[in-house]
Amino acid sequence: MNQRVKVLIVGAGPVGLMAACELRRRGVPADIVDAAPEPGAGSRAILLWPPSLESYRDLGILEEARKRGVAVDALSYHIGGTTLRLPLAPTMAPLILPQQDSTELLQDELRRLGGDVRRGLRVVGLTQDQDAVTVTAREADGREVTMETEWLIAADGFRSTVRDLIGADFTGAPLPITFLLAEGRMEGDYDTRAVNYYLGRAGVVLVAPLPGGRVRISGAVPEGTELTGETGQRLLDERGPGGLRLTDLTMNTLFTSHERIASPLRAGRCFLAGDAAHVHSVVGGQGLNLGFADARNLAWKLAGVLDGRYAPHILDSYDVERRAAAEQTVRATGRMARQAVLSPVAHRIRDLAMTLMHRTGVLGRRMPPLLSGWLITYPDTLFPAAGRTPPGLPRPGTRRPKWRLEPDARDRFQLITTGTAGSQGAALADRLPDLVVHRHRAGGADAFVLLRPDGFVGASGPATVLPHAAAALERLAAGASHHVKGQS
Repeated sequence: MNQRVKVLIVGAGPVGLMAACELRRRGVPADIVDAAPEPGAGSRAILLWPPSLESYRDLGILEEARKRGVAVDALSYHIGGTTLRLPLAPTMAPLILPQQDSTELLQDELRRLGGDVRRGLRVVGLTQDQDAVTVTAREADGREVTMETEWLIAADGFRSTVRDLIGADFTGAPLPITFLLAEGRMEGDYDTRAVNYYLGRAGVVLVAPLPGGRVRISGAVPEGTELTGETGQRLLDERGPGGLRLTDLTMNTLFTSHERIASPLRAGRCFLAGDAAHVHSVVGGQGLNLGFADARNLAWKLAGVLDGRYAPHILDSYDVERRAAAEQTVRATGRMARQAVLSPVAHRIRDLAMTLMHRTGVLGRRMPPLLSGWLITYPDTLFPAAGRTPPGLPRPGTRRPKWRLEPDARDRFQLITTGTAGSQGAALADRLPDLVVHRHRAGGADAFVLLRPDGFVGASGPATVLPHAAAALERLAAGASHHVKGQS
C-alpha cells in the first residue's frame, strides 16, 4: 500500500505531537505515526517553562493544562538551616504537569485540528531524493506500508530509527552519574509552592510538588546503590531538613543520562527533533522544553516554505540554531548535574558562593532566566549583524520576556518601531504584507526590533539599520512564490 503525505512525523511522544499541532494550526496537513500501540504513561518530564507554555497558549490548551498541573512561584535552595528562596515572576515560573497529561492534551488538540496518530507502525526503511522521502514501515502483523512525503520530522526518541537510517552521528557520552527518581506522598513540612533543592553534606535532593498532593524526589546516588522501597527515604534523611516521610510510592527507579547531540540535525528533507536530536542531564527539567522549541522553530519555517512565503533556504537555519540551543543546554545541565557529586570541600565552596550570590542578588537575576530558557541564544543566521546593538535594545538571536509577540493569525515577523522609525516600518509592512506586521511605540529613540514568528529577535538597531533588515527579509522571500506588493 502506497500513501502520499505532505509532512510525516515519526514518533508520537509530546515533541512529535507538538510538531504536528504546530503545523496543523498553520494549515499544514501533518501526519504522525508511532511504533507503540498505546501512548506512553507516567509522569516522566514534568516541568513546563514559560516558552513552552506560550506554545500551549497558542494551541488553546494552556487553561486545561493549568487545571491539571501545579503552579510554583519560587525556587528554594536549602543550605544547612538557611533557605535561599528565589521568587519567580510569571514570565519565569514553570507549570508542573506530568508528561502523560501533556500527551493527552496534545493528542486531543491534534484530533480537533483534524489529525490523529497512526499507531503500531514501525519505520524500517527510508530513502530520499530532491523531491520526496520514501518511508517503509511495518505493521504489527508484518505487513509493510510505503509512504511518500515531501518532508519528514523524526521525533522517535533517544534510540531513533530515523537518525540511524539517515546516517546521522549521535556524538557524546553517558553522564557518569546515577540518579534516583521516586514519587509518592509526603508527610511533613515543605514548601509546596516551590521547587526545592536541599543541599546537604551528603549531596543534593530535589523535592517538587505534583498534582493530586503527590511529590517527586530525585538525587544523585553512589554507583552500585541498591534500589529498595526505602532508598528515597534514606536520601531525604541524609540530605533533607528532617521530619519528611515519603509514603505510598507510585514510582521508584534508578536511571542514568547521556550527553549527546546528533549531527546533522537536518539531512536533505529529514529533520531530527527532541530526544532523537539531543539528550542531556535531567537536572533543571530542560529536555521536553528543548524539544518543544525544536518543533516551534521548524514549524513556522516549514509552513512558510510550503505556503510559498519563504524560500526553501530558510530551512538551513534549523540545524545551526537548534544545535546552538542544544549545546548551550547540554553545557548548563551538565554543570548543574556535576554540582550534585562534589567533594566535601567543593560542597562548602559552592554553598558559600550561592549564599553570597543570593545576598548580592546575582543568584535571583541569573538562575530563573537560565532555567526558564530565556538565555538561549541563536547565531546570526537569518539576519547577519549590521553593527553593535545600542543599549536598551535586545540583541539579535536572543529572546526576552520584555519583547513579546502579539497574537497574529498569519504568523508574520513583527516589526516594532520607536521614534521616527515608524514611517520606515509602515512602508516595509506595506511592501511585504505576507511577511511583516508593524507595531509602533510612540517616543524613544529612532530604533526598531524585528521579532521572528517564534519570538526570537531577528534584528534590532537604530533606524539607519532597518533597510539592512528589510533586505535580509526580502532574501528570505527570494525565490518563493508569495506576492510582494508593487512587484510582479
